[in-house]
Amino acid sequence: MVGLDDSDTSWRAAAYAVGLARRQDALLVMVHVLPVHPTAMLAGLSWMLAADDLAVARQLRHRVAVGLAGTLGHPAPRWEFHILRAADVVTGLAETADAMRADTVVIGASGGLRHRLFGSPGVRLVKTGRWPVIVVP
Repeated sequence: MVGLDDSDTSWRAAAYAVGLARRQDALLVMVHVLPVHPTAMLAGLSWMLAADDLAVARQLRHRVAVGLAGTLGHPAPRWEFHILRAADVVTGLAETADAMRADTVVIGASGGLRHRLFGSPGVRLVKTGRWPVIVVP
């Protein structure tokens, strides 16, 4: 399973996960967690952002499909793309990994200030201790 959020590191994590799934002939589950907008929720305007968030997720899925179809000489692994809304990225990824009985969780490294203060998703997933976690730089 791999988390995908359109950052450079998440695309590198996706590429790593594609190779891993190919080598192991495994199902590749790609997960995009839709963001929660606390300020918009408080103002009662979260519905305005939901359509934009979903459009971005669909664009990600389309980019994945095109990318996997364009790999000449290598068959695309079996794959699924899940879009979900969760209060927290780590919670969404962890619940999906548990539900899918993931063998491994792959995630891109994060470098944002928020993650430095509150812990990066990669480190938080490692701390759950339920599956091997690969953090791709």
